[in-house]
Amino acid sequence: MGQPRWGRRSPGIREGEREAVNGSDRGGPTYAALDLGTNNCRLLVARPNGDSFRVIDAFSRIVRLGEGISASGRLSEAAIGRSLEALEICRNKMRNRGVTRARLVATEACRAAANGLEFRGRVAELLGLELEVIDRETEAELAATSCTPLIDPEAEGVVLFDIGGGSSELVRLGRSPADGRGPPPPRIKGWVSLPHGVVTLAERHGGLHVTRDTYEAMVAEVAALIEPFAREHGGADLGGVHMLGTSGTVTTIAGVHLDLKRYDRHRVDGCWLEAGEIDAVLERLLTMTYEERVASPCIGADRADLVLAGCAILEAIRRAFPCQRLRVADRGLREGMLVQMMREDGVWGGQAAQ
Repeated sequence: MGQPRWGRRSPGIREGEREAVNGSDRGGPTYAALDLGTNNCRLLVARPNGDSFRVIDAFSRIVRLGEGISASGRLSEAAIGRSLEALEICRNKMRNRGVTRARLVATEACRAAANGLEFRGRVAELLGLELEVIDRETEAELAATSCTPLIDPEAEGVVLFDIGGGSSELVRLGRSPADGRGPPPPRIKGWVSLPHGVVTLAERHGGLHVTRDTYEAMVAEVAALIEPFAREHGGADLGGVHMLGTSGTVTTIAGVHLDLKRYDRHRVDGCWLEAGEIDAVLERLLTMTYEERVASPCIGADRADLVLAGCAILEAIRRAFPCQRLRVADRGLREGMLVQMMREDGVWGGQAAQ
């Protein structure tokens, strides 16, 4: 028998497996979610557990698939090589864990590149992985699905943002009551996708040595794109609304605020930051040299030239939506895919989606 191929057509849960899942997270189907972004390649492997899931394997590597694409319009051979190496590791992890259902998505870099289809063909031929290029609306929906457990139940609503490598998504969410069948489903009131992420913005303005003028120019460029969405979904009455951020930018800011000597997801995911605390971290990052950013345990060499572009996107969002509280989420598209697949398969006490 040949090795399994994973992608959009990965089968759902079989009837014989649902009983095993409902009784225990052992012995049932194993799910995988892979997100190949402009900057990162990430994988989660998980099994249903209670009203959520238990991660049994994970992988994350900065591959910079979209490096240089804003100038050339194409994925470079170097970026393709880095991505293929990371994807091979992901494939092997899925094989070793006996994955029975998977969803593998690619985002802005593959959407924008002239040779994106050719790249996906190489991935399928060499690795047996079928990448699904998702649109920006799907990105926003997956981000919202992953983050609903972190919404303050007392909040009137949430402004969710996901700062990516090649694009950034903003989602206005209403209250999301639990339905007893897994994590609460999102109630999306509106969304917008911005054609800027940390890679594209840093390549446009430079990321090594960022002056205050350069930083403000980045903020202004992003603010102009946010303004129509903020006019419709913002307003002065944001007292009962908090922000919810999922991206390397906000997890980095949280790590710096907490003065972590080594990044710790358990301390970062779900932590709250007040507006003044964010201001202090942004000011601290702006005054750091590139070398100091490299030396920071929560930034490092892979992100030192990108972090201020991410801060500029965040600052533009904060000025458009001046909420006093921000909750940090170290979760994203992968968790959203896992929740959607498990919900479709009815593993949390309901019937499978028809």
